[in-house]
Amino acid sequence: MKTKGLWLVVLLALTGCDKNTVYKEYADIKGGQWYVKETPSFTFTITDTAQAYNIYYNLRNSISYPYYNLYLTRYLTDASGTLIESRLDELILMDPKTGKPRGDGLGDIFDHKVLIKRNYRFPHSGDYTMRISQYMRQNPLPDVLSVGITIEKATAAPE
Repeated sequence: MKTKGLWLVVLLALTGCDKNTVYKEYADIKGGQWYVKETPSFTFTITDTAQAYNIYYNLRNSISYPYYNLYLTRYLTDASGTLIESRLDELILMDPKTGKPRGDGLGDIFDHKVLIKRNYRFPHSGDYTMRISQYMRQNPLPDVLSVGITIEKATAAPE
């Protein structure tokens, strides 16, 4: 009976993993105070350039974050340090009218997964680095706990 229970746990653990996730990482923001000069970077390897990928921001903030939005600048470079893309993005963290938090919350902490690139094809295989900086007027920016990225294989949408 114990063996069947153990196999069930192993089976659930294996099926619970997302096979489409290529890379997922967070960087903690020290003391929840994100300074403009702090630019967390994430290095990942792409082996299949024929595959399309979806790229997401991961963000964790406290309910006491003082704004409904967050501006982030992302810089994508290849292994040689060549800048492939630089872009300013706006993330809407709370409903602008009601102030109701978006994302998944537990207590006063909210997690956001925001799509930034859909069906993106990397130009060549190898290592890439994405750096992220906050682009708000307040420095340091309070109540941001961590930031990161997720890269997933894009799947065809059901018809």
